[in-house]
Amino acid sequence: MDLNQLYFDHQQLLMEASQATSVGARHEHEIGASQIAGRIGCIQSAMGAAAVPIGEALAPVDGGPLRHCQGYIS
Repeated sequence: MDLNQLYFDHQQLLMEASQATSVGARHEHEIGASQIAGRIGCIQSAMGAAAVPIGEALAPVDGGPLRHCQGYIS
């Protein structure tokens, strides 16, 4: 998995969320960003590079836990 692509996708979703014209659209973009943040955090943790893990820095949008790491790293 390319971390640069994940960072790009995460930033893109946050920008789209900030420009969304409806609450529903904003929420969908934020959820997508939250899921990507979870993936990034899992990869960082697996690589031992989680000095400032993005998964902990960003709270999930819906108040629930971020998606579990299982299945994200081969």
